[in-house]
Amino acid sequence: MNIGEASTASGVSAKMIRYYEEIGLIAPKGRTQSNYRIYGEDEVHVLRFIKRARSLGFSLEETETLLKLWQDKSRTSASVKDIATTHINDLERRIAEMESMVKTLKHLSHCCGGNNRPDCPILDDLAGEQPASGEHSAAGP
Repeated sequence: MNIGEASTASGVSAKMIRYYEEIGLIAPKGRTQSNYRIYGEDEVHVLRFIKRARSLGFSLEETETLLKLWQDKSRTSASVKDIATTHINDLERRIAEMESMVKTLKHLSHCCGGNNRPDCPILDDLAGEQPASGEHSAAGP
C-alpha cells in the first residue's frame, strides 16, 4: 500500500509517517520503480503501536524503546513495566503541577476585579509584585 493507504489504515497522518521514517522509527518495506514508498501490514501494525504509545503520552524516545522491546521476543516484562512506571510517576507529577497552577490561577482570578480599573492581581503576580501595605487590590473595597 502507498503512504496514503497506510495513513488511513493506521490513523497516523502521512506527514507523521514521513517524520517517523526520517528519525528512523519506522522503515517502509521498499519503494516502487517510481520511488514511492510501499507499506505492508507489518508497517501499519508498527504505526498503530506508535500512535497508541504517543496517545498515552510516551515521548518519542520512550516510544522507540517500547517499540524495540515489543519487537524483541526475548525481552523481560520488567523492563517494559519500568518504563511505564516511570511514565506514570512523571504524569502524576505533571498533573500535580497543573492542579497547583489551576488553584493559583483560580485564586488570582477571584482576586481580580475584572473591571475598568488598571489594578490587576494576576499581572502583579506574574510580574512578582506585591501590593504595598495599605493598598487595596482591584477586588478590595
